[in-house]
Amino acid sequence: MSSHVFTSPLADVEIPDVALTEYVFGPSDAWPDRVAMIDGSDGREFTFAELRDRTARLAGGLAARGFGPGSTLALMAPNMPEYAMVFHAVGLAGGTVTTINPVYGADEVRFQLNDAGATFIITIPDFVETATAALADSPADEVIAIGTDAFDALFGEPLEQVAVDANDQVIVLPYSSGTTGLPKGVMLTHRNLVANLAQSKPMLEYEDGEVALAVLPFFHIYGMQVLMNGLLAEGVTVITLPRFDMEQALSLVQEHGVTQFFAVPPIVLGLAKHPLVDSYDTSTLRKIFSGAAPLGGELAQEAEDRLGAKVVQGYGMTELSPISHATVGNQSKAGSNGFTAPNTECRIVDPEGNDQGPGEEGELWVRGPQVMKGYLNNEEATAATIDADGWLHTGDVGRIDPDHHMYIVDRVKELIKFKGFQVPPAELEALIITHPAVADVAVIGVPEIEAGELPKAFVVLKPGEEATDEDIKAFVKGEVASYKQIRLVEFVESIPKSASGKILRRMLRDQ
Repeated sequence: MSSHVFTSPLADVEIPDVALTEYVFGPSDAWPDRVAMIDGSDGREFTFAELRDRTARLAGGLAARGFGPGSTLALMAPNMPEYAMVFHAVGLAGGTVTTINPVYGADEVRFQLNDAGATFIITIPDFVETATAALADSPADEVIAIGTDAFDALFGEPLEQVAVDANDQVIVLPYSSGTTGLPKGVMLTHRNLVANLAQSKPMLEYEDGEVALAVLPFFHIYGMQVLMNGLLAEGVTVITLPRFDMEQALSLVQEHGVTQFFAVPPIVLGLAKHPLVDSYDTSTLRKIFSGAAPLGGELAQEAEDRLGAKVVQGYGMTELSPISHATVGNQSKAGSNGFTAPNTECRIVDPEGNDQGPGEEGELWVRGPQVMKGYLNNEEATAATIDADGWLHTGDVGRIDPDHHMYIVDRVKELIKFKGFQVPPAELEALIITHPAVADVAVIGVPEIEAGELPKAFVVLKPGEEATDEDIKAFVKGEVASYKQIRLVEFVESIPKSASGKILRRMLRDQ
């Protein structure tokens, strides 16, 4: 069996052998007085010099407490400048940070503390109660809240980077969203993250003096790497928001002249259709970058036409640090996730293990320096995801066209099996969202004895609009093959989604 390996049309890049914080903050010697981060909630600003100084002093304080290589700290906070300080202070001290979703309950936090072996939690006052409740039966024994005297007392003498083996030292343990079983700690090394930032550089293309809105959560790999680390490394001014609020986001775009807006499909949907958008000046926007879930070409075009900014996509996953594919600059194709990243190999493999050529569909496999070290404490899951030859099996169905553009068709495990045919939910969602009465939609498979699974659409209507289940079915009927027809429709108030914008299909199934 011959293997067909796809590579990047871009030249390979040099991956420096440095610790992450050195890579991120090193270039800022050239712009120490430029504003690095602005807290969009209260307007606090830090220049690159101030951010580096506070990070080094926080690292010194952590080291003075005995925190260093082999130590793990849990960070459970919304997006704010202090997030970057804590994250990189841990890196400077040679330790590991595990990033916790701040909306978790105490049991979920405790599971992660135990699995990661974290000895204390840094959070914000709003989450102290949950964090404290999670300490019981965990290795952690202390909670420190940002903005309190206890947090201020952590700062000490500035610390230089503690020597680490960049290839081996895990700097961050984010937890995968757990589409199968319990969430798993993804071991990402300094080299994984540095490699992916270097790989992304020629693809994401920032100009001097850019301003970006960072509303996607830093605890999630997309927010952590593409927004926090990637933007700071490129000298972009980062405006943080703790959660997405359309009015607040638009007012910050107008006030600060935001040029780069990082989004997930639900936010792009809002930018395309929300009446509020017309009340703000968004003329400074150059690019809207969407990731974390598939974005239909029609919706991207609608947002682009309305805002006059290019809407492009990328693809990645936590286990890939995260980018394996991204649109280069503005060279987008409708529905495409862009080109394979430099220094990255891909295969498209059918269920029988045969490699597929250009334009053919199969599971996307990826190999490169951004592939995780493995899952913490879980050799079985690691072996099921990364094979003996180093190929990471993404669980996503994709194709790569003759022009090097990659398209994600669907998740392997989210494909609906209707009478033996595979039905991709994302394809039906991208179609139904174009119905004039529809505000949001999710499609899942519902078990049925004869067919195996029936495609069912959960539909959110726009305020004041009306549609029946027959209207939705008829709308789909003229556009797709007979086996892809929507068989069931349920109208709902909202679609459950993760913080990163992925549809939580399990919750819909459980309903």
